[in-house]
Amino acid sequence: MPEGPVYDPGGNWELPGPNGIPVPGSYGGGGSGGGFEYDEQTLRELMHEWNDLANEFRDDQQRAQLVAQAQAPGLEYASEGNAEQIRNSGLALLTTLDAREQYCRAMAKKFEAALGRYAATEDANNTDIKQTGGTL
Repeated sequence: MPEGPVYDPGGNWELPGPNGIPVPGSYGGGGSGGGFEYDEQTLRELMHEWNDLANEFRDDQQRAQLVAQAQAPGLEYASEGNAEQIRNSGLALLTTLDAREQYCRAMAKKFEAALGRYAATEDANNTDIKQTGGTL
């Protein structure tokens, strides 16, 4: 069992700081130095949260696409120049949102990989216990 506070996937989170509470989590592990320890449910929840956030960034990209395609309301120079600036802003926003989506997907994959390692470790431990005649 990890020492210290444990991440609660369904918990009510508040921002850290002078008026907030530090986010719960399992900080470090035994004597092995810094790191995090999560149970299977927490790993699964974090993977889903990162994927949900990535989906939100993808949805935002669809809306940003409208900004990137802005047209001038008139044919005069000022309208065209303004529309060009708006399109440039939309393209920058699209680039940023895409980068955020990719980051979130990468984080979700890390938690998915950790889930795989967790399951493999659990299976190995169960096999060891059964071989020694123990029960779970």
